Amino acid sequence: MKITLLTVGKTDKDWVRQGLDIYVSRLKHYVPFSMIEIPELKNVSALSKEQIKTREGELILKNIRSSDDVILLDERGKEYSSMELAKVIKDKMTYGGRDIVYVIGGAYGFSEAVYARADSKLSLSRMTFSHQMVRAIFAEQIYRAFTIMKGEPYHHE
Repeated sequence: MKITLLTVGKTDKDWVRQGLDIYVSRLKHYVPFSMIEIPELKNVSALSKEQIKTREGELILKNIRSSDDVILLDERGKEYSSMELAKVIKDKMTYGGRDIVYVIGGAYGFSEAVYARADSKLSLSRMTFSHQMVRAIFAEQIYRAFTIMKGEPYHHE
């Protein structure tokens, strides 16, 4: 099983990239982990939000296989504690056998086609974070989940 973090847009903030790189490099000790950054659409000023979501959705779906377990990071998703997320990931690794793809959408969210393809939705918080920051925050949470599963002293509870 491998885990992929699929994002719309490049990580263009240096401080976000630095944090993200730290956790991506740490994660590789626990699980095959990769990131796919879909380039942001160009010349979108004449497009509606729905048209942007549709085009981004097409690009997202091109990067997902039919066998993948697709989890959208979405404000309407289920919230977990770090301990609960660790259990969910462990259960997926033990019983699921499918590769996991976590998806962070663009500024306007996901198209209906992406929602239809998703297996579940996960929310980091009821608060709103920038799509840049979510990348580093979520990579840290995946790393934390693996340290919890391994009984390592990173997480204090």
